[in-house]
Amino acid sequence: MLLTAQLFFNTVCVCVCVCVCVCMQSCHATKPDMLNVHLVPHTHDDVGWLKTVDQYYYGDRNDIQHAGVQYILDSVVDQLIKNPDRRFIYVETAFFYRWWKQQSSATQQTVKQLVDEGRLEFVNGGWCMSDEATTHYSAVIDQMTIGLRFLNETFGPCGRPRVAWHIDPFGHAREHASMFAQMGYDGLFFGRLDYQDRAHRMREKEQELLWRASDSLTPPMADLFTGILPNGYNPPEGFCWDQFCDDPPIRDDPDLEDYNVDDVVKRFLAIAKNQATVYKTNHIIMTMGSDFQYENANLWYKNLDKLIHYVNALQAKGSKVNVLYSTPSCYLQELHRANLTWALKTDDFFPYADDAHDFWTGYFTSRPALKRYERISNGNLQICNQLEVLGGPVSRKGPFGEGDSQTMKKAMAVAQHHDAVSGTEKQHVANDYARKLAEGWQHCQVVVSNSLAGLSSSSAERIYCDNLNVSVCPLTESSKKFSVNVYNPLAQPVNWAVRLPVNGTAYSVSDAKGRSVDCQVVPVSRATQNVRRNRGFAVNELVFQVQAPPLGYTIYFVSLRQDGPPPASTQPRPPTVIKNKFLQVTFDPDTGLLSSLSNLETKQTIKLTQNFYWYNASDGKNMDSSQPSGAYIFRPNSSTPFGISRTAKTETVQTSVVQEVRQWFAPWVSQVVRLYTDSRTLELEWTVGPVPIDDHLGKEVITRLDTSIKTSEIFYTDSNGREVLQRRKDFRPTWQLKQSEPIAGNYYPINSRAFIKDDEDQLTVVTDRSQGGASIQNGSLEIMLHRRLLYDDFRGVGEPLNEISSIFPEGLVVRGRLLLSLDRPPTAADTHRPLAQQVVLQPLLTFTDGELNSNTRLEFSGLQAALPPAVHLLTLTQWDKDKVLLRLEHQFQSWESKRNSKPVTVNLQKLFSTLDVLGASELNLSANQWKDEMSRFDWTPQTDEKPLLKTFEDHSDWEVTLRPMEIRTFLLRVRLR
Repeated sequence: MLLTAQLFFNTVCVCVCVCVCVCMQSCHATKPDMLNVHLVPHTHDDVGWLKTVDQYYYGDRNDIQHAGVQYILDSVVDQLIKNPDRRFIYVETAFFYRWWKQQSSATQQTVKQLVDEGRLEFVNGGWCMSDEATTHYSAVIDQMTIGLRFLNETFGPCGRPRVAWHIDPFGHAREHASMFAQMGYDGLFFGRLDYQDRAHRMREKEQELLWRASDSLTPPMADLFTGILPNGYNPPEGFCWDQFCDDPPIRDDPDLEDYNVDDVVKRFLAIAKNQATVYKTNHIIMTMGSDFQYENANLWYKNLDKLIHYVNALQAKGSKVNVLYSTPSCYLQELHRANLTWALKTDDFFPYADDAHDFWTGYFTSRPALKRYERISNGNLQICNQLEVLGGPVSRKGPFGEGDSQTMKKAMAVAQHHDAVSGTEKQHVANDYARKLAEGWQHCQVVVSNSLAGLSSSSAERIYCDNLNVSVCPLTESSKKFSVNVYNPLAQPVNWAVRLPVNGTAYSVSDAKGRSVDCQVVPVSRATQNVRRNRGFAVNELVFQVQAPPLGYTIYFVSLRQDGPPPASTQPRPPTVIKNKFLQVTFDPDTGLLSSLSNLETKQTIKLTQNFYWYNASDGKNMDSSQPSGAYIFRPNSSTPFGISRTAKTETVQTSVVQEVRQWFAPWVSQVVRLYTDSRTLELEWTVGPVPIDDHLGKEVITRLDTSIKTSEIFYTDSNGREVLQRRKDFRPTWQLKQSEPIAGNYYPINSRAFIKDDEDQLTVVTDRSQGGASIQNGSLEIMLHRRLLYDDFRGVGEPLNEISSIFPEGLVVRGRLLLSLDRPPTAADTHRPLAQQVVLQPLLTFTDGELNSNTRLEFSGLQAALPPAVHLLTLTQWDKDKVLLRLEHQFQSWESKRNSKPVTVNLQKLFSTLDVLGASELNLSANQWKDEMSRFDWTPQTDEKPLLKTFEDHSDWEVTLRPMEIRTFLLRVRLR
């Protein structure tokens, strides 16, 4: 049955009452008749950027940037001990975890006391401060869970952050706000805001607002109070007292000639009073710190102590300004006590510009190979987590050795940092992120192999082929007989096209039930031969469709035939039409380009052309602004992109399994248009690079789909892979936009899908990684695929985005897929919702050479039955010895599907085939609070409505109901059957 927290887990935090009483009353007293200035000492410690995460922690490579996080924490703790009035906040648990492990028990006890007394406060608390444009919601939830769990288990309730703190990400996603609200945060503070939006909010005193972050969840479930900090996250001008700052210290000896107390106080009072004019209450916040500051915390605290003393001393002479050490939660508490109404926001904070020609929309696509590798790694981690649970203890220690998922979890968590998957780090740091992900996957492979060995009763060697996207797999290229284990991490059955590199010309394939499977051999494309660079030598690909059970595997058997038919050949000209029973695709015989797409089931047809273009990246010269394109900034020289070619050279492969039109636009741009026999989607597999720079021009490469759909300058993108938002050209919902960059200013992040539609037709594009996109012309949708730039954009990274490697010394080559579906708008989500999940959580293929043992279990599902289409199994991971963490998600918005936008009920006891669920208790989204104990501040929007959280009862003790866009998190006590 669903138990209360106390009954389910009676060992939880026995110190709750004592700790809460102290840490929640640690805020310094304020004065109601004065302007209260909350000084928040802090450091912003990037988990990798100009240096790797290891280099930052240890203070290595100070020739790049002087920064050493271990010394910051050493120094801050020492200074907090000296004065109980002082406060400090810390954010990045990845760093704090390392530091904590190296401390003596005495130091740890001192730090616990500082936390209990509210003198050291954790804010945000995730493993990192995640990017908001290029991260997938599942990975964000995971990294927050890791960090918050450590704080919970180490410090108890006083270590639980009450405030989300996203001071540095370059624009802010609505889905992030929704997740923070569901994690129990009382509010969010951030630093970066579009310069026009900030000016508007300053005039209207709307820099503090209520963000309604979901159009499906009942308010205030996804409502989050949001504050915009006054100076980004830096101190006011003239008041930086770090060892690397140039501002003068407070010289308070009146006998000295350079005594400056009066001047410092005067300047501070002027700044405070000016800041107060653009905020609503008699409380304002000042961030006293910045990047990697407080390595010598004495400098900061000695001057802050003096500042507070001398400013407050003037109260005796009638001053109405009160200065105090504070934290974000103490400041937020005062705003809540003000009991005001707040402006309501329902869209997001993209795109972000810090000046008229400086739009931070390039990083939506920067480092596209790393973005793809991070997305693949996310899928691999979920598979590792699932199989660790399903396989039981043998998965961690079994025939293939000892494995763990923690290394992969931490590598993925670091990769969510706003200078990691964003692509805005230096090259050697990007390499380090990729290396950590690869090392994590090596650890997880042991878990996966052990688990599959136990579940299948076969300990035969298991081979992983991580380069199948470029047709490289030594086993399949050389073996005459092998088996393919297809593991499906989704909670619904999946049909998936498998393409294996081979050198034979004919093969037979059979499934787990011994049935023959239609398979075809096709020649490897010339583009693939070019990009694999001697990493493989297959001349053909074996193509067949597989069907895998939910949360389980099935095995297919492949044998080389000596007497089979010859492989399919390529034809030099495209057919006018390729089609299956669902879709029909036409090509222009003169240009070789797409010309139309039809849905044969719904009898829809649209005109559709697709081509590749590039924007000439600005070098900052000979323009009305000196801003060039770079890792962050997208700044094209012209609003008209250059076409790569008006025609495509083509060849065609037609088989009973797949039809392909292979297109070449230039030596560095090619594409395969694929239609599989049983597919409702059209696949566009693009290959771009090395992007030529012999003309000394940086290039930002796009593909553009031009259609007959009447879009009225509107298109739609997802937010972190979840809810969809409407985008309108040259428009912002909350202020009057003055558009100064007609291309870059209309780009938005696409995390997993974008679509255009009218009353009759909806064309949806599902992507395989985060990318930037726009709809510049009516009926069009463009997506940026690759960027190669020759100049830095002066935002700190200090090097141009010009990726090369030992494999690609001439420049990076990137390959990816776009999946197109054409539907009627009322039913389009029924296709793109599950499709997007299939791309994020694609099946894992493992290979075994030769014959399998006769007692091998050939098929397995971890579920008693597939979950309904609306329900996504988001998380299944081992929590401790006999408990697992489960998240179930309703993956449809409330308005988008007549069939699936309805409540769905799931029985937890009837969920798993290998686990007996003995007890369950519900947690908040980040799994660091019991759901029935979670409470948040209530905020009132400036509207007539009075939203109240509707309460719904589950049908029974074990049945839980999910409503559109709801995620429910459970800690299950289980026993392996």
